[in-house]
Amino acid sequence: MEHVFDVVDERGKIIHLNIERWKHITQEHPGITNPQALIDTLLSPQIIKTSSYDDRVRWYYRRHKQRKAYLLVSVKYLNGHGFIITAYFVRNIK
Repeated sequence: MEHVFDVVDERGKIIHLNIERWKHITQEHPGITNPQALIDTLLSPQIIKTSSYDDRVRWYYRRHKQRKAYLLVSVKYLNGHGFIITAYFVRNIK
């Protein structure tokens, strides 16, 4: 499957964003138009939390002052790789 980008997280694991997920993000969350915002969040998160629903999912947060919100990038780790599930803006950290 073709990727929009691949980055390496703080633990040395590769995170992928595939085209299907990018289409989902841009269609369902129109405030996100540039994959660089996701890359910046993954490479320099302010907070990383493990999902309370699935311990294989980590939530990466980065504050965006102009939006007065955090960009949350949700990554699921399987077989040593991370896959972006979704990304969207939230006012508060979960």
